[in-house]
Amino acid sequence: MNEIIFFGFNEFPKLIQNKPDKITKPIQFKFENENENEKQIKQISSGDYSIIFLFENGKAIEYLNEEDSNQNPSKIQIENIQKVTVGCENEAILTIEGNVFAKGEDINPNNPFEFINISSLIEDKNDRIIEDIVSGRNSIYLLTSNQNAYGIGSNYACQLGFDSKTLKETEKPILIMKNVSKIFSGNDSNSVFLLNSNQELFGCGYNFYGQLGLGESIKEYYIKKLTKIQNIPKGKIIDIQSSDSISVMLIEIDEAKRKLYSNGYYGYNGIKSSHYIREFTEIKSSLFENDNIIEISVGRNHTLILTSNSKLIGFGDYDDGQLGTKITEIQRIPIQIELPKLRFNEEISNYHISCGFNKSFLYYSSSFSNLEEDLIKLFRRKEFCDISFKTKNGEIIEAHKLILKYRLNQNENQIEKLQEIISKKSIKESNQIFEMIYSNNSKINPKLYSEIKEIINLNEKIEETMKRIYLNENEKDFIIERKEKQYKFPKLILIMRSELYRGMFLSVTEDTSNKVTDYSELSNKSFQIFEYWIYSNQIKDEIQITQEIIEELERGIDYFQLNQTNPNLFDLLINKFNNQN
Repeated sequence: MNEIIFFGFNEFPKLIQNKPDKITKPIQFKFENENENEKQIKQISSGDYSIIFLFENGKAIEYLNEEDSNQNPSKIQIENIQKVTVGCENEAILTIEGNVFAKGEDINPNNPFEFINISSLIEDKNDRIIEDIVSGRNSIYLLTSNQNAYGIGSNYACQLGFDSKTLKETEKPILIMKNVSKIFSGNDSNSVFLLNSNQELFGCGYNFYGQLGLGESIKEYYIKKLTKIQNIPKGKIIDIQSSDSISVMLIEIDEAKRKLYSNGYYGYNGIKSSHYIREFTEIKSSLFENDNIIEISVGRNHTLILTSNSKLIGFGDYDDGQLGTKITEIQRIPIQIELPKLRFNEEISNYHISCGFNKSFLYYSSSFSNLEEDLIKLFRRKEFCDISFKTKNGEIIEAHKLILKYRLNQNENQIEKLQEIISKKSIKESNQIFEMIYSNNSKINPKLYSEIKEIINLNEKIEETMKRIYLNENEKDFIIERKEKQYKFPKLILIMRSELYRGMFLSVTEDTSNKVTDYSELSNKSFQIFEYWIYSNQIKDEIQITQEIIEELERGIDYFQLNQTNPNLFDLLINKFNNQN
């Protein structure tokens, strides 16, 4: 089930019928279509152009910001979506395959309402797999698997890193910077921040209020090229969100403490001052002094903060109810927003906040993925790799023997054949080959898939591969102790799945020994259901589901997050029970 809390401007579109235009107190939001309410929300992105709701099944719906008060959402006709972003007049969709589809006046002026594949327009054909997307007010930014940052759309504020006199806009992504680990901007921002692998921060674009944090000595309205930002607060940069008047930065000092910094226009930056602030300055508040900040979100002129003690805090503009209070003046320092009782309050870390221009959302999403996505993420985590491959240019790609053993045909020595294939491929092609082997997704690159299909076990789904690993006692080296029995798992698989399905097994990734104790109160039979499902996303055919098991698992939903999985384990149990009876 979903849980979405909404407050703010309730027009263009009219999200909640029979409610005023300005909702100043957070209330529960439900879709008019009950089927939508049954789907698990993964992400909400809101701008001036539209609002997109992305579901865990990889599908999305959008509300366009039109005057029709009876508007129904429309389905976005793109499959396998993993992230959405909305700017002022643009939308961007990132798929699991690494493609980006976008639309909007600044992206496709001839047909602004039609999605086009903008990743396919990147000039370098070997740099078209996209890992992340960020929308600015009038631009969209892409981060490729090769850690290159591209921009498309308007450059009138030099937000693409070029002088606007020579480049006003571009309908094709242009390279902004190489060796980029993160891109930051905002749905009302004409500036951009780029973080490299050395934690050095660069920025360009609109700087009228000092929102790039370049200091008092640099007061140009437009920063025409990427400029290194000095005097960055100490710590790890977790997030930066900006508008056309402020920027807010979340810094992690250590695992137990994060601090908040901002700059820009004095009315909206959360720091009580009478002048523009041109360097990142700490926001100090007793509301989160002894609390940890989970997430931040910035709209046009307001900011929301979510803390680990279930506090929702805001500052900035109030006029449309976007701060969730009946205040009558701009909030120049943080205030706490009173929330209705949250259904999953004990899992506050799985709540997320999203600021539209003048709208605010709080929603529950555990962001769990399916097996194919889990395996691709595992491939990208090099600390667990134990076998190396060399590309034609000498680059090294690391992988996992255990996964390859079960994904390749076993009647011949296929790892040597794979070595030979990789030795003739570029780094990009090699990464695609491994992602296809790990995920069984030939859409990543059909041409390459045709070259490797002879060595892949084509008759085997990912679920079948995982079940074979599960059934092989020789591959099990990690023990989970319960009162009645010891359970053995392959450590590699357990670490991969338990991190994404956290709550399933406690302390698995932190324990350096080969044993960990599971303190859940579920019966042994219920635990066996989990044991099999964690590998296969399925329930054993021979398992008989009783009413007692369903009731026991229902009591454990919050602990195990059963209703947040893909597929939904609880639904699988109910369907199996109904079919048995």
